[in-house]
Amino acid sequence: MEKVKIIFAGAVVGLLGVLLVLLGNPANMGICLACFLRDISGGLGFHRAAVVQYLRPEISGFILGSFISAFAAKEFKPRGGSSPAVRFFIAVFVMIGALVFLGCPLRMLFRMSAGDLNAWIALPGFIFGIYAGIFFLRRGYSLGKSSTQPKANGFLLPLLAVILLVFLLIKPTFIFFSQEGPGSMTAPAILALAAGLIVGIAAQRTRLCTAGGFRDIILLKDFHLASGIFSLFAAAFIANLIFGKFNLSFMGQPIAHADGLWNFLGMTLAGFGSILLGGCPLRQTILAGEGDSDAAITVLGLIVGAAVAHNFGLASSAAGVTMGGKAAVVIGFAFVLATAILNTSEINSKLNSKLIKGGKNLNA
Repeated sequence: MEKVKIIFAGAVVGLLGVLLVLLGNPANMGICLACFLRDISGGLGFHRAAVVQYLRPEISGFILGSFISAFAAKEFKPRGGSSPAVRFFIAVFVMIGALVFLGCPLRMLFRMSAGDLNAWIALPGFIFGIYAGIFFLRRGYSLGKSSTQPKANGFLLPLLAVILLVFLLIKPTFIFFSQEGPGSMTAPAILALAAGLIVGIAAQRTRLCTAGGFRDIILLKDFHLASGIFSLFAAAFIANLIFGKFNLSFMGQPIAHADGLWNFLGMTLAGFGSILLGGCPLRQTILAGEGDSDAAITVLGLIVGAAVAHNFGLASSAAGVTMGGKAAVVIGFAFVLATAILNTSEINSKLNSKLIKGGKNLNA
């Protein structure tokens, strides 16, 4: 029964992603956590890229859908305290990697389903990043245990989701809205919110996660989560064929570039970071709706990462990858690798043993 649920949920998300494009969202961007959070970052004035500024109601829908679902199922459990500062900075680099590729892992699947061969180049990179994360998981990687927190802590991100919807409705002067570019391409707000709520509920009930699906295949030989990913791709692929949105090519793809190396590396960084965080951007957003304040910090890190990427010229465009973006991915690899090493018990134990033999002790 659980397998049927996640297959159905994945198919629903896949269909909604294509439907949102038909309703006005940018092509191949019906659902993209990185793109939507980037637009919200711009809408709040955190970055100055005028073409990507909009308070995407889908994000509020994901959070509130998860919140409603978790509350109804008595799974709303405020918790946190597992290295929040480290999670914040990992999230910043996950967003930078995603914006070098131009999309989160979920958009990668939607781009693949629409025939974008550049996304097919990125997929092995994403899986390679997951392999890197699993290398450390197998050796005891952990950011520490979270603990129960006051209920008020769990309400903070759902409250922020409601505030964003209010801002979208009343359009105060301090909120920015794109007049052209991807940020101006939007599905009707009420329909986008409804789609977000459905995705939020479906993902909360099934634990749908792109990184988790591939992680479980590699680590546990378990295809449960992956079955949702496969059904999402299949549903989106069929819908794109039916509605004439399939275009098999490297060139001329919407909001994409054809630099294969950096498509690969950008998604490697996103995959590696997602494993260290315990889930992809979609999963983190859903967990935040359930009351997980560590996931909430991660979502805020993704928003800040989008601001950093655009304010410092790190994000790619259809013209290609910037030199700053390439440098930022390299720095991101150094940061997540150092984080993985320093938080892996087996590696620290071996290092400490060698230092003791050499007359030093890390714990002295």
